Amino acid sequence: MKTFRCQLVTPNSKLLDEEVTYANVPAWDGLFGVMPGRAPLLAQLGLGQLTVTFPDAAGKGGDRSYVIDGGFVKMSDNTLTVLAEAAFPAEEITETDAKAEIEDAESRSIPAAAPAPAAAQDRLQQDRRRAALKLRVAQDGRVKGI
Repeated sequence: MKTFRCQLVTPNSKLLDEEVTYANVPAWDGLFGVMPGRAPLLAQLGLGQLTVTFPDAAGKGGDRSYVIDGGFVKMSDNTLTVLAEAAFPAEEITETDAKAEIEDAESRSIPAAAPAPAAAQDRLQQDRRRAALKLRVAQDGRVKGI
């Protein structure tokens, strides 16, 4: 067993359904790796970068990355299913868009009379962290020539 099936699904689309040799998964409490034959697992996702490695068959090997924000991941029967609340393919993230997203998130504030200020502050902080991660991923892609 040299590969396993990896599926990445969001509420709006199926972004990935292919054989891979390795996945680096951003759980809510840190990264963990998945290889073929992994024991069953169920974990909560956090904000981070999902990286999958493809087999080097016919020169199509290599890595692909996604910015993931929340959801769950399950490994069962040699299939890794990533059910993400939001996922963004690295090749679709540009520095310009990420910088604009950072500026937008940094310019927002929570009104004093907000009905749930703590929850609104948490959402704003998450938006800022997601935008900063997108910028890092876009910059990494530029360095790698993506």
